[in-house]
Amino acid sequence: MSDLELIEDAAETFAIVQRTPRQIAWGRFKRNKVGVISACVAGFFFLAAYLAPVITRILGLSNTVTYSSTLNNFAMPIGSSGGMSLTHPLGVEPGAGRDLLSLLLYGSRISFSVAVITSVASIGLGMLIGITTGYFRGRVDAIVGRFSDFLLSFPSTFMIIALALPLTQRVEALKIAKGNGARIVVLVVFFVFFGWPGFARLIRSQAFSMRERDFVMAAQALGASSWRIITRELLPNLWPTAIVFLSISLPGYLAAEAVFSFLGVGVQAPASTFGLVLSDAVTYWRDDPAYLIIPSVYLIIIVLSLNLLGDAIRDALDPKAVKA
Repeated sequence: MSDLELIEDAAETFAIVQRTPRQIAWGRFKRNKVGVISACVAGFFFLAAYLAPVITRILGLSNTVTYSSTLNNFAMPIGSSGGMSLTHPLGVEPGAGRDLLSLLLYGSRISFSVAVITSVASIGLGMLIGITTGYFRGRVDAIVGRFSDFLLSFPSTFMIIALALPLTQRVEALKIAKGNGARIVVLVVFFVFFGWPGFARLIRSQAFSMRERDFVMAAQALGASSWRIITRELLPNLWPTAIVFLSISLPGYLAAEAVFSFLGVGVQAPASTFGLVLSDAVTYWRDDPAYLIIPSVYLIIIVLSLNLLGDAIRDALDPKAVKA
């Protein structure tokens, strides 16, 4: 074998495989066992929530039917651990006798919907405002900056509690939605209104620094329009930040919806959410502790898996990560 052939064989053996940033990030994520397990757990609960009608139909459960045969004369579940059985895997609800598994499935569907809609809307609005102020700067940047500072310092929790009822009535009067639908609309609007400034400031700082980089200045020198620079140069470099922020904000909004429902500001009975179930469980925690423990563990597992998933995505998209 000639020297040239040996060199070619060595080059093929030690050839560097070219990978896109997306492939590198996916490789990092797959090596993170905690992230993969968290993604599977979060995906399982997400699918279970949106397949709640199918799952409850297969198991013969309902979140509206009262199972009077499962309650004693004191309206408490018959049997141990909140009335757990093959018919009702997680037990039944004290007082009304509804199946707890069906309540959690339907309740998590509402919570997931609020969290997803709010996160996507907040990120979309924050991305639009952040790029606009960071790239164009000037007076608009100053005005939006002061307004976002005001929103970040404003006591949003008290604002939501104080204005939820009158705004819900206003939404119903305008025939936008009724009942719990109107309450969900008001919650989403409040969450988005107070949620976009933090992400907008983050995007604004990144867009501001990218504006002075060589690839943007080269595009400007070639006569590219501002729209082309934003869509072709800035956005592709900002989407990892948006994905990380989405994965982190989802559990936050999920827990926030549960808190406001617990306080009576969000969704109301006969619908079910984590907050409503936990609010009702506090009443029975002495006589039926399982009714409080099971929904709490259910919610903790979902929020924890989403938080761990967000950390794994952040590590996978980190360009400073040592392992590629």
